[in-house]
Amino acid sequence: MRVLGAAELLSLWERGMSRHALDRAALLAATAHPNWPADAITDLPLGAIGSSLLRLRAANFGPRIEAHADCQQCGERLAVALEVAELLHGAAPEDGTAPESPTVTVADGLQVRASSLRDLAAVASLAPDAAADALLARCTLNGRALPLDAATRAQVEDALEALDPQADLAFTLNCVACGHEDQAQLDTAALLWDEITARAGALLHEVHRLASAYGWSEAQILALSPARRAQYLALVEGMS
Repeated sequence: MRVLGAAELLSLWERGMSRHALDRAALLAATAHPNWPADAITDLPLGAIGSSLLRLRAANFGPRIEAHADCQQCGERLAVALEVAELLHGAAPEDGTAPESPTVTVADGLQVRASSLRDLAAVASLAPDAAADALLARCTLNGRALPLDAATRAQVEDALEALDPQADLAFTLNCVACGHEDQAQLDTAALLWDEITARAGALLHEVHRLASAYGWSEAQILALSPARRAQYLALVEGMS
């Protein structure tokens, strides 16, 4: 997986900062896999997108995720530690080629496929229940809205989860304050983007400090290794 240089990370941050979250996820996936056809990324299975972003995150920010989540019962702010390797358990290995969207046949011959970023974008403005129905309709191979009874709908939902298990990553959250146990969802794209934004902010601060002190250009500063930038920054701080 690619390790982004300082200049490349800043460019990625600049291109993605004004985009919708779903479009930003596609941009991050394209960054992780520049060999994937750009026009096909929004139609890839969500699990493949999520796995690629987790691998990109591990390559650039480390294999351990330190995050926070709020208890839904009492509102306590909880620290969460996740291992990327565990989150990727069961994910298909990447061979450099864009994965195909898997399909499965369920009750009454109904065929469904894994959902994609394009599907999520199409239902993003709908209320939750309506969005779920519209997403199911989009994920049928013939694209028709199909009225389903409760039992059939449950079969379809179970089949879709088994078809693309990496599409919906969840982890157990145990509240140390009230003892409540809950399931929390991991938004891989949002997590990665938050870390890219924080790193971009730190890089811009470094550029500002060194340019002010030495008159160097942004390109010259970003071309320095992180270790050399840190040493120059230490010298600047020592002079102030």
